[in-house]
Amino acid sequence: MDKKIVVTKSDYIISAVSKAQYPTENLPEIAFIGRSNVGKSSLINSLCNRKNLARTSQTPGKTQTINFFRVTFKVDEQLTPIHLVDLPGYGYAKTSKVNRRIWAKFIEEYLLASQNLKFVCQLVDMRHDLMDSDKKFFAWLVEKNLPVLIVTTKADKLSKTEQKKQLALIQKTFGIDELPILPYSSNTNVGRAELLETILDSVEDN
Repeated sequence: MDKKIVVTKSDYIISAVSKAQYPTENLPEIAFIGRSNVGKSSLINSLCNRKNLARTSQTPGKTQTINFFRVTFKVDEQLTPIHLVDLPGYGYAKTSKVNRRIWAKFIEEYLLASQNLKFVCQLVDMRHDLMDSDKKFFAWLVEKNLPVLIVTTKADKLSKTEQKKQLALIQKTFGIDELPILPYSSNTNVGRAELLETILDSVEDN
């Protein structure tokens, strides 16, 4: 389905570390997670066509809270508001083990408790082999029956041949040959239209 999707408005709403702090507005939610420094904030900025909506950093572990963004899409004059949810990265981060355990607790609480979550975008760096943290988190999502879309970041750094090879390797590593994977580049916006359409379809289907 070919849709012309325009982002008409995007705003940071709130940061949370518990259910009591989640937004009160009952909107569909799309969550983004991946290992530290994989490019979650850059992807959200690209998706919303904003440079500094989500704060980016070269330091792993910069995102330390669940950050909610209210985004309005326009398709054929119809406006659809949703929340994009930027979760802290898993795996390596320049912080203590205590902090990482705290993050893991409120990330799990959000993913299991949210009544508005439509699906999770798990981001992996297309240039590198999957890490144990990637595989463990994907397995956890599957175990909990949470819908997941694998999004490979930094797609512009690889040739088409290299991309095809990496996509096949990722599918094999995750153990699901038919696993849907979306290559994405925040620099060139490759994959942006497809991800926008996937998000809108998930909202409309529900």
